[in-house]
Amino acid sequence: MATLHSYPFCPHSRFVRLALAETGLETDIVEEKPWERRIPFLEMNPAGNLPLLVVDDGLAVPGARGIADYLDDVCGGDLRDRRLLPQEIADRVEVRRLLDWFLGKFHEEVSDYLATEKIYKRFMPAELGGGPPDMGAIRAARTNVRYHLKYIGFLISKRNWLSGDQMTYADLAAAAHLSVVDYLGDVPWEENEMAKEWYARVKSRRSFRALLADRVPGMAPADHYADLDF
Repeated sequence: MATLHSYPFCPHSRFVRLALAETGLETDIVEEKPWERRIPFLEMNPAGNLPLLVVDDGLAVPGARGIADYLDDVCGGDLRDRRLLPQEIADRVEVRRLLDWFLGKFHEEVSDYLATEKIYKRFMPAELGGGPPDMGAIRAARTNVRYHLKYIGFLISKRNWLSGDQMTYADLAAAAHLSVVDYLGDVPWEENEMAKEWYARVKSRRSFRALLADRVPGMAPADHYADLDF
C-alpha cells in the first residue's frame, strides 16, 4: 500500500488527500510536521516539502502537482468520465492554469499565511519560528481572500465547475485551500453566494469527510465548518 506523508492542515496535503480519495487509491497516512525537517523524511524528499507519496515499489513522488500528475498517469485512464485531469488538451491547459492559481497564488497570498500564523506557530518551538501570530500577515490574507472568492464566483457564474462541465483537480485544489481558511473562520462567504454554493457541493462529497473530521488541538473550527448546508 502507498504511504502519504502529510500534515492535516497543510493545504497542499489536503488537496492530495482529496485527489487520492476521488481516485480510489488506498494509502496509509503518516503525519509529518513540516517544521521538524526530520532526517528520514529529508532522505526521501530533500526539498522537505509536503506532501510526499511513497508508492509500493519505493518510488517517492514529491509535491502536490507531482502527485496529481502521477495519479493521472497511473489511474486517469481507468477513471473515464471521473478523470480529474481531462483528456482534451485545451481542457488540461485550463485545469493546470487553475492549479497554478490555487496551489501557487492562493497559497502564497492566503492559505500559507493563515495556516502558518494561526496553526503552525502554535506548535513550533521558538527557535524554529514559533510564537505569537503576525497580525499584519493575517490581515493581508483576510484582504486577499476576498478577490479570490470573487474569482471563484466569476468562474462558477459561467461554468458548472471551476474549469468546465466536470469536476477536476482545479476544484479539489481550490476547496482544499479554502477548507483551511474556512476552519479558521476567515472566509467571508456572505460576499459571494455562487462561490459558497460551489464550495458546499465540493465539501458534500464523500472524499471531503476526512478533512471535515480534522481538528487542531485546542482550537475548535468555525461553527459551520462541517455543516454541509452551511
